[in-house]
Amino acid sequence: MNHADDLVIVRPEGLYCPQGDFHIDPWRGVPRAVITHAHADHARGGSQHYWAAARGHALLRERLGKQAQITPLAYGEAVRFGKVTVSLHSAGHILGSAQVRIIHDDGRIWGVSGDFKRDRDPSCDPFEPFACDTWITEATFALPIYRWTDTREVAAEIFAWWQACKADGQSAVLFCYSLGKAQRVLAELTEFTDETVYVHGAMPGLIKAYRAAGIRMLPTEAVGNIPKGTSFAGKLVLAPPGASGTPWMKRLHPYSTGFASGWMRVRGGKRRLAYDRGFVLSDHADWDSLLRTIDDTGARRVLVTHGHGDALIAHLTARGIEASMLATKFEGEAGAAVDTEADEAVEPG
Repeated sequence: MNHADDLVIVRPEGLYCPQGDFHIDPWRGVPRAVITHAHADHARGGSQHYWAAARGHALLRERLGKQAQITPLAYGEAVRFGKVTVSLHSAGHILGSAQVRIIHDDGRIWGVSGDFKRDRDPSCDPFEPFACDTWITEATFALPIYRWTDTREVAAEIFAWWQACKADGQSAVLFCYSLGKAQRVLAELTEFTDETVYVHGAMPGLIKAYRAAGIRMLPTEAVGNIPKGTSFAGKLVLAPPGASGTPWMKRLHPYSTGFASGWMRVRGGKRRLAYDRGFVLSDHADWDSLLRTIDDTGARRVLVTHGHGDALIAHLTARGIEASMLATKFEGEAGAAVDTEADEAVEPG
C-alpha cells in the first residue's frame, strides 16, 4: 500500500518517484527513466531520457538502440531530480547493474534494489550496501530452500560435465540466459581452460560489450559462423533456453544438455525440463543474502516487488519490520522454462 508521502509509488507506467518526477525501470514510455540494468523486463524502449550506470551503458545501448537518449552515471555519482538526490550503486546482478538510492531534502533515504546478488562473480562489480530507511527489494528466490553453493564449485561441475561429454564424443549444450549468465559462465571457466566456446547468435553482441568493459572470458565463436557439417563433438555450446527443441539444435548432434539457473535447486527440476544436467547458478540473491542485505540497510520498512514475497514478508513481520508487497511487472530470473531474453532467443545461429 502506498503512503501519501512515499518516495516511490506504483503507477500504471511503473515505479514512480513523485518528489523527483521520474520512474525506475518503467514498463511504458515516460519522460524520465532511471534504469537499474539492461535485462528486458527492466529496460524497455519508448522513454524520452534514460539515466543508468556507466558500466552498463554499452549493454543498455544494445537493448534500446542508437537513438535512445542515455545519460551514463558513475557508481555513486549524484544527480538532482526535484526535491531528491539520486545515485546508483552496484547491485552485483550483471555488468552495469545498479541499486537506486534516493535522498529527500528532509533527510529520508529510500533504496531500490533492482535485481541483485551478493555472491562472487568475476563478470561484474560486487554489490555495494548502503543504509536507508525504506528498502524496496526483489524476492525472486525468497524461500529458505534457496541457498547457493559456492560459484567455484558450480563452475567445476560445469567443466567436469563438459569433459565427460568430450570423452563420450558429444557436444555439451549449456542453456543459460543470453545477458549475464552466459558471460558469467565464460568468466568462471577461465580458471579451468582457455578453449574456445561456441555460442548462439543471440550472444555475441552482448559478449562483445562485456569484453569492451574489461571482463576476462573464454574465447568465443558464433555457431552460425562455423561451416555447415562441422562437428561440435567435445565442444561447449552456450544457448538461451528458447533455443531448446528448435531446428538450430540439429547441427549440434550428438549432444548432452544442461541448464544453469537457481531454479535447479529444486529437486526434480532438471527432469521436469528434460535437461540432462542442472547447475545451480543464479544471478539473484538467495534467502540468506536477502536477509543479510536487509540487515545491512538498517531499513525498518521493506517493500517487496517480485518473487516469493509472502514468505519474506511473513519472516520480516515476525522480526518487527514493517513489510508489504509492491506489485510490479518485473520477472526476476525467468521461470524454469522461460527465458527473460525471449526476444533474443529466436535469433539465428
